Amino acid sequence: MRVGLISDTHGLLRPEALAFLRGSDHIIHAGDITGPEILPPLAAIAPLTVVRGNNDRGAWAREIPETAILRLGQVAIYVIHDLKELPLDPAGEGMRVVVSGHSHKPLCSKRGGVLYVNPGSAGRRRFTLPISVGELLVDGEDVKVRLATLDVK
Repeated sequence: MRVGLISDTHGLLRPEALAFLRGSDHIIHAGDITGPEILPPLAAIAPLTVVRGNNDRGAWAREIPETAILRLGQVAIYVIHDLKELPLDPAGEGMRVVVSGHSHKPLCSKRGGVLYVNPGSAGRRRFTLPISVGELLVDGEDVKVRLATLDVK
């Protein structure tokens, strides 16, 4: 199963990001969507799990949860925008993966048996950070991560 990862679009859904996400079996948006128009094109590709980021304000964002748990077969994934606000012990709760955003920095690390993944920012460039997305490849209990820098103008 291929799970597309995107975060921090900040109102800009790049065609390069959509192209990367095509073929996903599920998509996770880890917050800072910054506009409801971002979600329908993602949901048209695959089932979508979304969390609210600190810049997601207004009536449209009230229905979006701050955290989400996604179970794909044997793999439990916890989704939150800002990792610093993590309200639980992921390993203790049986999570295999934590997906976050907020920092705009692509990251993949493993701590305490839990894979922490931040796909970085797919929206407007911040400082010299890359424009990036990611994917989880889930096969039974096995999870592989790929982070990709998008070639944008």
